[in-house]
Amino acid sequence: MDIIRVGSKSIPSSVAMILARIASNKGEVQTQTIGPGALNQAVKAVAIARDMMTPDGYDVYFWPEFLDVLIDDGERTSIIMTVKAVKKPQGEPCASSS
Repeated sequence: MDIIRVGSKSIPSSVAMILARIASNKGEVQTQTIGPGALNQAVKAVAIARDMMTPDGYDVYFWPEFLDVLIDDGERTSIIMTVKAVKKPQGEPCASSS
């Protein structure tokens, strides 16, 4: 599965375009963040990606998980969000994103 690393300085709309492209092609993609600023940008990106994909008939879901990673000989806790795009059958309304 593709993993997109998101930092506190990442631009949510740019990340959203990548998430939407991968999720619509492969069904799932993951974001990896370390720290509250990075997590904030990733959550915004998922919300934007959902808004982008809803008109094309997709519902977008995500769930977070903790993952310990080794950085510079120290262990840090990252949050992995798995983003899943599900194409709805023709004629079935998607959940609104209001």
